[in-house]
Amino acid sequence: MAVSRTVRREIPAGAQVDQWQAPDGWGLRRFHWPAEGAARGSLLFQTGRGDVFEKYLESFAHWHALGWTVTAFDWRGQGGSGRLTPRANCGHIDDFTTYVADLRAFAAQWTAETSGPHVVLGHSMGGHLVLRGLMEGAIAPDAAVLVAPMLGVRSALGKLAPPLAGLLARLGDPRRPAWKGNEKPYTTETRANLLTHDPDRYADELWWQAQDRALLTGAPSWQWLVAAFRSMADLEKAPLERVHTPLLLLVAEADGLVDARAALRIAPRLPDADVVRFGPESAHEILREADPVRNRALAAIDAFLDARAPRR
Repeated sequence: MAVSRTVRREIPAGAQVDQWQAPDGWGLRRFHWPAEGAARGSLLFQTGRGDVFEKYLESFAHWHALGWTVTAFDWRGQGGSGRLTPRANCGHIDDFTTYVADLRAFAAQWTAETSGPHVVLGHSMGGHLVLRGLMEGAIAPDAAVLVAPMLGVRSALGKLAPPLAGLLARLGDPRRPAWKGNEKPYTTETRANLLTHDPDRYADELWWQAQDRALLTGAPSWQWLVAAFRSMADLEKAPLERVHTPLLLLVAEADGLVDARAALRIAPRLPDADVVRFGPESAHEILREADPVRNRALAAIDAFLDARAPRR
């Protein structure tokens, strides 16, 4: 465990953390870890809402050891990529088209500057944005993996959640936090249990936030919720049958944050998609779960990439 924790709590030698400027001048914090020797290919990892790339260093080390060049960035308005609201630590966005524009520009430069095959992995909100990017032609990787993709959300309010979020956004500053404390309102379940059954891996996020408070992103804004509900609804109505990129979806059926049913409903519409399902043994963060879950997930990803994005 000590060696593993070192991997998880230290930027690896040879990796670079810097700022990448979006076309409008906004700075996105970037992680880039070139492969040693001849590259197996290039992998772009997209994090979830409120995430930072440090949470996935252990998985990055796994892929890097297999020869992949690994790149990631913090989404605009969260983690080390600044804030779009004066409210401290509130994750805000005007519309998800802003995220897609950042992804389009970043991926274009990344593809031009790195060797193929090129694959994109997205967790949660990142998975949603990867699929939306594929649908809109913003990205064109050789293959993609969606990990617990945010294609629907679990809410006690059900169908009332989107109109209620819109109403509350209009009743005050839409940039204000939608709630306090837990990752999910109206629940007594702890944030830790919503994310992973591995307390030591969960603690990694808290450790990184203690090193740099700028990495802490709290609740989303009301406008973020409005934008998320709109983007999820629009994506499900989109002609997803046109997405021919080879896809692997890892779905946690007991996920307490995203609605696994949405991913299982959408997957059959994708012409070239495989699905790996996890039961109650996995919470939302499949790649940060206990070893039996995490190892199965990594093995599935590796086998998929070997078959669908072979070394050139």
